[in-house]
Amino acid sequence: MNIKSLMILPAVLMLGGCSFNNLNPFSHKRIYYIEGDNSYNSYEDTEDTTVRSGSKPIRNADGGYTSKARQKATMKTYVVRGRVYHPTYVGVGDTMSGIASWYGPNFHGLQTSNGEQYNMYDKTVAHKTWPMDTMVKITNLDNGKSTVARVNDRGPFVAGRIVDCSYAVGKEIGIDKKGTCNVKLEVVGFAGKIYRPKAGKAAPKIKLTDFGVQVGAFARAEGAKITKAKYMALANGKQVIIKDGKADDGTILHRVHVMGFGSKEEALDFIRDNSISGAFVIRK
Repeated sequence: MNIKSLMILPAVLMLGGCSFNNLNPFSHKRIYYIEGDNSYNSYEDTEDTTVRSGSKPIRNADGGYTSKARQKATMKTYVVRGRVYHPTYVGVGDTMSGIASWYGPNFHGLQTSNGEQYNMYDKTVAHKTWPMDTMVKITNLDNGKSTVARVNDRGPFVAGRIVDCSYAVGKEIGIDKKGTCNVKLEVVGFAGKIYRPKAGKAAPKIKLTDFGVQVGAFARAEGAKITKAKYMALANGKQVIIKDGKADDGTILHRVHVMGFGSKEEALDFIRDNSISGAFVIRK
């Protein structure tokens, strides 16, 4: 069996230096992830409905699968192998094309990024930036087969790959033996539900509202306090806070954040309108 292993994305990876020893703040267990699993030959007589583990996801009170706290955590900017990823909102009809892979039995029952147990017989996928519980239509562009699955994990972190499918999804679109294929992804719903168009109603979208702007970072606390006072006068009701943390060399930095923007675009407008040199968008 030739299996390529990769560590799974945590529920939260804050920008600025989490190690692979504390990937998931919701669990002390290390979580692993595989891509391009070529282990089908060991399971070629297995049907989708057999050997189920009892790890079906439990819906929360809002009718979705991912708790509000975990949903918020999984939408924060994170870093894997030096590359920055920005989870973002999507709307019904949004598409993406690239390479799909699948992961299977060695990770059956382990925890996914949204807190569920991975069940290789459920129709789920891993995506690097789309919100948890987004419903996605996956079309294999090599053979025309398609199916709909739910995002419950982060990944894959291999160049060119845009989605990692469960065994059930991989089998349905015909990549369970080959391991990878060219696909088109299309958003078809949220919270585990497929969107059905209704006259006069716009298609829904998932939107983030916890954007902020870092307007400065100071070695001296007094500099941060002066800058905070300046931006409190400019922030038009937004929250201005000082957040202390360590720089790469271990020194303490006092970072000034303006929080409460409803979108990345609104935060960028604030930077442009105030001509803030060196400022950048963050998420809380």
